[in-house]
Amino acid sequence: MTQDFYKKLCETLQSQKRLVLMVVIANEGSSPGRKGFKMAVTKEGMLGTIGGGIMEHKLVELAQSLLDKPKFEPFIKHQIHDKSAPKDQSGMICSGQQTIAFYDIYPAFLPLANQIATEENFQIVYNNLGINVPAENPEWLFTETSSLPNKVYIIGGGHVGLALSEVLSRMDFEIHILDHRENLNTMMQNNFVHSKQTVEFDQVDDYIPEGNDVYVVIMSFGYRTDDIIIRRLINKSFKYIGLLGSKEKIATLFQSMIADGFDKDKIASVYAPIGIDIKSETTQEIAISIAAQLIRVKNQNR
Repeated sequence: MTQDFYKKLCETLQSQKRLVLMVVIANEGSSPGRKGFKMAVTKEGMLGTIGGGIMEHKLVELAQSLLDKPKFEPFIKHQIHDKSAPKDQSGMICSGQQTIAFYDIYPAFLPLANQIATEENFQIVYNNLGINVPAENPEWLFTETSSLPNKVYIIGGGHVGLALSEVLSRMDFEIHILDHRENLNTMMQNNFVHSKQTVEFDQVDDYIPEGNDVYVVIMSFGYRTDDIIIRRLINKSFKYIGLLGSKEKIATLFQSMIADGFDKDKIASVYAPIGIDIKSETTQEIAISIAAQLIRVKNQNR
């Protein structure tokens, strides 16, 4: 999401002489704006969000007013979402609070913006002196990387895989999809992912790294391929691994694995049947139920 934002910022900056960049550098409680939310404001409009509502409207007006004035140094505004707060009221009542940094951006920023937009894992440091400007004892500091923090591997490029890719593309997931079928039409139609590969499922473990930022979603063509995939991945360490299918199919598959000596605790850690139970029927509903489960796992320790 950070890279996508900076790509659009680069496009905006090529046609604008100046803009104001707002970055949420801290948040607490039920704040609608989370760390890393960004908005670029010009006299003609805006790009991105810092949380929405009356607060965002008010700060966009402030940013646009700054464009009528001389160059300004970076500053922050603290916003409390509580009308009983003695100061810094945002105008919202959702509780929580957030801090937004304001930066005066000119075309000279383009080389750095292009680096952020194109380089993987590029570190971005926001402080009171600027963006990626060294500071020994900064008054405030927020650091992020350009790449998406969570990686999801969807194994199965059919209709549900396509729908899930579309839903997750609007969130902070780097999406990779794998299937063993050549020239699959739903794979070719899938323009929501960061990568797509045709692989042999008995080698699928070679294509998926372990890690606490890795989510694995298994939704292959049928029981036989699901069985091959889960046996290759069950002993690896992921943040999440889930399996699509009916309760009966999954029970049969897991009983077979236990009979073959696979660890019961490892099997019990698999989310299966995958997704939150919302009585899903359509492809899109199934995709939303899976996405909701991934979000819950991602945010459970927030």
